[in-house]
Amino acid sequence: MAVAVETLDKLERKMTLSLPVGTIQSEVTARLKKLARTVKMDGFRPGKVPMNVVAQRYGYSVQYEVMNDKVGEAFYTAANEAQLRVAGQPKINEKEGAGEGEMAFEAVFEVFPEVQIGDLSTASVEKLTTEVSDAAIAKTIEILRKQRRTFSLRPHEAAAQEGDRVVVDFEGKIDGEPFAGGKADDFQFILGDGQMLKEFEEATRGLKLGESKTFPLVFPADYHGKEVAGKTADFMVTVKKIEAAHLPEVNEALAKSLGIADASVDGLHADIKKNLEREVKFRLLARNKTAVMDALVAKAELDLPNASVRAEIERLLEAARADLKQRGVKDADKVEIPDDVFRPQAERRVRLGLVVAELVRANQLQATMEQIKAHVEELAASYEKPAEVQRWYFSDNKRLAEVEAIVLENNVTNFVMSKAQVTEKAVSFDELMAQN
Repeated sequence: MAVAVETLDKLERKMTLSLPVGTIQSEVTARLKKLARTVKMDGFRPGKVPMNVVAQRYGYSVQYEVMNDKVGEAFYTAANEAQLRVAGQPKINEKEGAGEGEMAFEAVFEVFPEVQIGDLSTASVEKLTTEVSDAAIAKTIEILRKQRRTFSLRPHEAAAQEGDRVVVDFEGKIDGEPFAGGKADDFQFILGDGQMLKEFEEATRGLKLGESKTFPLVFPADYHGKEVAGKTADFMVTVKKIEAAHLPEVNEALAKSLGIADASVDGLHADIKKNLEREVKFRLLARNKTAVMDALVAKAELDLPNASVRAEIERLLEAARADLKQRGVKDADKVEIPDDVFRPQAERRVRLGLVVAELVRANQLQATMEQIKAHVEELAASYEKPAEVQRWYFSDNKRLAEVEAIVLENNVTNFVMSKAQVTEKAVSFDELMAQN
């Protein structure tokens, strides 16, 4: 097989290769013979159809199939021999002017780039740190108490206050006209939980059973109901039921209800602290990993294969349409979404993937089985039955591959941190939890 490779652009190549006609024809004949043993055609018993009839009916499709297979095999064999790392699928066309007894083909394709990573010791990375304070533990306990609160009716003369569960009728109008979603009977919510807009809660707070109040409410400009967003409505609310909240005491009973092994107040605090520290660790890893990847990309020089960027855009488009479909958008698969919407994200993903792969290869940062096992154990530790969660991960190669990818990224993060100029920045627990 004759092969010639030509450089067209930075990453684009053209390969010319030729194959003996006899190689293709012998494979076509072999496949037609195999087909003849099972093919069914009117007027013939199975396996008794003459070869010339089989060739007349299926010859073209078999020839096309063999050409694709043989040329594809020849291309990738030649690419491997030439030590070319092919990016994406080649565009292969038959070429005229082949020698006698041969068929010539031309393949245009891209190769993966050489990745040059600069001096990481000059890279700057901001590393966040967070302490799990007593205040964070107390706040978490308060949330757990609220999740287990009970309610009882307030006396008839009592006014609604923060934390109460109320049942109301309400009706809103804009310019004197009702609007969709502006009226409800026997609507229940808890004062202070943020379910209702601030003006609505303020108007309800202080009302007694059977009392009504009229008040103006300005819908935020970014309100989910676009037809009323930014507009002012006049509401009337009437209180029909008021219930006071009762939070459980912080005691052994609460600890026991939460399934804590050491069912004591100290055990409750220790368990919450351990869980919060685990959550903080994962959030810090994610945040610091992003900072490291940003620094790593800034230190790398490479050209991006268009084929890889195109494939990533297609993946992002597919994910976006799946999300639209899940949200109930009709004909989500036909929605026109411009490629440019995803191009910056796709280019970053491709660039980052190539840079990380090069760093891993050059510094042997692959995830070990010991690291994968340790990470799975850490993930499972927060569940009631860790052993079952661990079996769930190890029973599926795809799930294990996802864990392996996370561990590999952690290895890269730690490696870059060990080389770069790292500046630590302390942030509060609440600030870290608020970050996406």
